[in-house]
Amino acid sequence: MDSSGLMGRKSVDDILESGEGEQQLSKTLGALSITAMGIGAIIGAGIFVLTGTAAAQYAGPGIMLSFVLGGIACAFVGLCYSEMAALIPVAGSSYTYTYATLGEFFAWLIGWDLILEYAMGAATVAVGWSGYVTSLLKDVGIVIPARFAHAPGTAIDGGGTALFNLPAVVIVALITILLMRGTKESARFNNIMVAVKLTVVVAFIALGWGHVDTAHWSPLIPPNEGTFGQYGYSGILRGAGVVFFAFIGFDAVSTAAQEARKPQKDMPIGILGSLAVCTILYVLVAAVLTGLVPYKELNVPDPIAKGVDAIGIGWFALLIKLGALTGLTTVILVLLYGQSRIFFTMANDGLLPKLFAHVHPTYQTPYRSQALIGAAVALVAALVPIHILGEMVSIGTLAAFILVCGSVIYLRRTDRHMKRPFRAPAVPVVPILGILFCLLLMVGLPLDTWLRLVIWMAIGLVIYFFYGRRHSVLRRKEANAVTP
Repeated sequence: MDSSGLMGRKSVDDILESGEGEQQLSKTLGALSITAMGIGAIIGAGIFVLTGTAAAQYAGPGIMLSFVLGGIACAFVGLCYSEMAALIPVAGSSYTYTYATLGEFFAWLIGWDLILEYAMGAATVAVGWSGYVTSLLKDVGIVIPARFAHAPGTAIDGGGTALFNLPAVVIVALITILLMRGTKESARFNNIMVAVKLTVVVAFIALGWGHVDTAHWSPLIPPNEGTFGQYGYSGILRGAGVVFFAFIGFDAVSTAAQEARKPQKDMPIGILGSLAVCTILYVLVAAVLTGLVPYKELNVPDPIAKGVDAIGIGWFALLIKLGALTGLTTVILVLLYGQSRIFFTMANDGLLPKLFAHVHPTYQTPYRSQALIGAAVALVAALVPIHILGEMVSIGTLAAFILVCGSVIYLRRTDRHMKRPFRAPAVPVVPILGILFCLLLMVGLPLDTWLRLVIWMAIGLVIYFFYGRRHSVLRRKEANAVTP
């Protein structure tokens, strides 16, 4: 296809060749680190907050089934991600996969779209981290003034409004510095933090199981209250839609493909392994939580802590807050990491300025890109309320999932003889089911989320047509090829 148009497609061979160019990222990640990265991205605000909200408002004890349904939906998408990550083991995730299939224009759209998931997602979690650390420090007698712990304009106790969110800025800055120093060091830190929060989650399940009152599980599926999504089977479905976003993060694992030691083997293990571990833990946590506390009482910001209160072990509440804090920290780390790798790939393609692809000679990280992303995320986290940030994250993620599933179908038709180290089963059935699940969830999103997406995409189109299209490496290569 002529790349002078908007649908210029970069061949898989060209993508693999560009991944072996001068600007090299270090290959330091094994299957265990990649799996830990996935768990680090997935287990965060979802398991510590969404479980209670979805149980109280939609599914009751049936939230266990909602998590199973959400896990199945993610499994379809995860299988597609695994095939693409093993086939095209370079940084860039769904941006790269779209470039190989639907072409440059759609690749730009999804790359720009992913900023909503990664950068805005990191800012969202940083604000949540701020809330937990403020609470934890207060428990030990250290009080952060409210006006320095919330977004500007937020009303605070005693009158007045907040100025900015200082703890959110601090955590983004610290993680950004860590990521600039090196992938191996960041992965080691992430592995430690994942071990801590997994210990806390498993301890909650183990300690809580002996205190479960099975009467709280009856009925497992509360009768519908006359409105779609308010309990009953429709509540299970609505609950699955809510907790689906507790699984978001496994896709960030695919951005590590270029730094995997054996990407063809390590990437599928990392993506599917992290999804499997998290799904099992989610279902078990939901079972224990709804067995400890009547589901209607779980509509609180810290449902796990409420469950701990029901167990009656005082010191464990502090441990839970520490677990939540480590959980949120690893999510921020993986999202900031993923954003820089997507920018790295887009810059190598000429769609963003070259500074985003500059690799530090010693640390072998895109340190300039990482620093700029960190500064932007810190600024957003300091100034924007969490509910606005959260609404911007979901729709971009689902759009990326749809394009990855579509890419698998496309490449199976156009490049059917290419060696695939990992093959998603039952193609096209599996990717089509992934697409349908994502479309269903997108349709259910509120109108203002769609409006924000339209505005964001309009800004992206301006940048593409005034910069990206003019500097595209693919377009220049094709132009040189036809010049006599």
